[in-house]
Amino acid sequence: MPESDALPALKRLLADGAPTRVADGLDALSGLPGPRANLAVIWEFARTAPDALITALADDQREYVRMCAMTGLGRLWADGADVEPVLRAAAADPRWRVREAVAMALQLRGERDAAGWRAACVRWASAEPYVARAGVAGACEPRLLKDGTSADAALDTCATATRTLRAVAPEHRRDDAVRVLRQALGYGWSVAVAAAPSRGLALFAALGTEDPDVAWVVRENRKKSRLRRLLGP
Repeated sequence: MPESDALPALKRLLADGAPTRVADGLDALSGLPGPRANLAVIWEFARTAPDALITALADDQREYVRMCAMTGLGRLWADGADVEPVLRAAAADPRWRVREAVAMALQLRGERDAAGWRAACVRWASAEPYVARAGVAGACEPRLLKDGTSADAALDTCATATRTLRAVAPEHRRDDAVRVLRQALGYGWSVAVAAAPSRGLALFAALGTEDPDVAWVVRENRKKSRLRRLLGP
């Protein structure tokens, strides 16, 4: 279905409300298999679906339905629901799109509960690498870093997650969880530093290059135009 028709179709699904039919309909709107999932539907579902429907679909194992439900849990989390354990478990899903939906859930929490979002991102950054990766991706979203407190939280998340990366034993450095954490840090630092350069540049300069994975993180961030502008020639 063309993306221009997807949101009206989603509205009709939500008006129906039956979990089985909604799940089947979301699957049909997904854009999968294909190069990219329909993100507009995910965000609209997450922001507008009834709480009970999001909860009902949280156990559905179809990739796109699970993306919608996990992102929606971010809104429920902001409203006080005890869904953090579910999201942390999904952060280690073998499917990268589901893992990305967990980062989106964190970002959605950030739209509605900035203080809770900031604390969660920093807390997650000290967990196992898949969860730490979600914390970095959830924190390093430019649209959420419009104030100094949030920008500082993004820096703290990156710094904590970098310590998590350093602590991984050499024999586990090629694990997939470590790879995706390294990749997130490979752009996250530049986002956080650009949002709070006065503090961020000093933190970034102190990372050092003695650890090969941290050295890779430093090199990748130096390639980003937002950081190059701050570092100068």
